[in-house]
Amino acid sequence: MFETIQAMAEPTRFAILQMVRRREMPAGEIALKFKAITRPAVSQHLRVLKDAGLVSERRQGTRRLYRLRPEGFGPLKNLLEDFWDSKLERLKAAAEKQEKRRS
Repeated sequence: MFETIQAMAEPTRFAILQMVRRREMPAGEIALKFKAITRPAVSQHLRVLKDAGLVSERRQGTRRLYRLRPEGFGPLKNLLEDFWDSKLERLKAAAEKQEKRRS
């Protein structure tokens, strides 16, 4: 899960995730979206995202196509839900305690 957070934290990789969440895209098209970053650098970002399980890669001839892997976000989603549920439980307990005081 730490690898997921680390992969998403870098702005270029986050932008790539935003692009490939809508549709599958070839690496070359992704690279064209970044004027200040070289193609090899974009390839490295894609590799990090792939290694973190956030994107999948499919070959079509000489092209590599990338798309979002929603299931790769599962551990992070579970962690955030645990935090959210915990906070809601504490809020509920505090509200019930306050209600008992009023009664």
